[in-house]
Amino acid sequence: MLDKSSKIYVAGHRGLVGSAIWNNLMQRGFTNLVGRTHKELDLLDPIAVREFFDKEQPDAVVLAAAHVGGIMANLQYRADFIYRNLQIQQNVIDESFRHGVKKLLFLGSTCIYPREAMQPMKEEALLTSPLEYTNEPYAIAKIAGLKMCESFNLQYGTNYIAVMPTNLYGPNDNFHLENSHVLPAMIRKIHLAKCLNTNNWEAVRKDINLRPVEGVDGNCTDQEILDKLAKFGITPQAVTLWGTGKPLREFLWSEEMADASVHVLLNVDFKDTYAEGAKEVRNCHINVGTGKELSIREVAEKIMKEIDFKGKLQWDSSKPDGTMRKLTDVSKLHALGWHHKVEIDEGIHRLYEWYLKGICINHQTT
Repeated sequence: MLDKSSKIYVAGHRGLVGSAIWNNLMQRGFTNLVGRTHKELDLLDPIAVREFFDKEQPDAVVLAAAHVGGIMANLQYRADFIYRNLQIQQNVIDESFRHGVKKLLFLGSTCIYPREAMQPMKEEALLTSPLEYTNEPYAIAKIAGLKMCESFNLQYGTNYIAVMPTNLYGPNDNFHLENSHVLPAMIRKIHLAKCLNTNNWEAVRKDINLRPVEGVDGNCTDQEILDKLAKFGITPQAVTLWGTGKPLREFLWSEEMADASVHVLLNVDFKDTYAEGAKEVRNCHINVGTGKELSIREVAEKIMKEIDFKGKLQWDSSKPDGTMRKLTDVSKLHALGWHHKVEIDEGIHRLYEWYLKGICINHQTT
């Protein structure tokens, strides 16, 4: 059992989920937290990870560090997504075991489920049919991670819990125009289009100074900026988004994902994740989501309304949609005592307000 003095290592504490988990733990009175940036600790380096664990001796570990990105990044950099995630998981879980960590929380993704999984997706849908092709390497890495946790528990009696969050958005998200998650990418594109539409060049230059676009920043000429943004579907008259807008998605505010994660970390043990007396113990991971869905087009329209962009919304069907529907069954999570509270409209409003503060986090590494 963890108490307020327990030393908890949050791997990926600067990222979208890790930073929210860190803040949630602090708010609950846990102050003995340990975090390292990628520059301070390369989780791909097994020797560095071992030395870190030798020195810090954490009581619990939250494995929120991962190599992540959007559809196009997953499609183009397949080796990076499987290799880096497998290596991070292998190093952190192995050292957690070697050092007798009392509790480990592994964060995966609902992309682990088959492309044609019955909706809403129960935990039992895992490994029942082929995965979505675009992010298959990333999904396989995450499946390996949750199976490592499950297998260590069964063989060695450890207490490693795996949670599978749905699509997340929130403070400290990555707003890269190509490699970010879908919702923050849409917010930035529509924000920049509005700034161009209203001739607010000061805001445009501030934005791309914070987050340069392929070498183009606020010091470039108006035409250079217009040309570069147009490449990403951003013009004064319209925003062009990838795909058809038809896929249905579920979105969870990252700070609520953090609250659910900490709830599981503090209150759920491995024995609580499967039926007592089961002959075959599997699918012990826990879905984390809202259980509610809407189309990508509907999300984009909500963002257009929030940002008050008067231009057109267009779709590039030559770009992949990904899985057409992904909705989690969260009955297991509900039975374990946690429910979401933040709905999508409030979340979009909160995230856009955060974005306008001009906070820039480097998400090249986590």
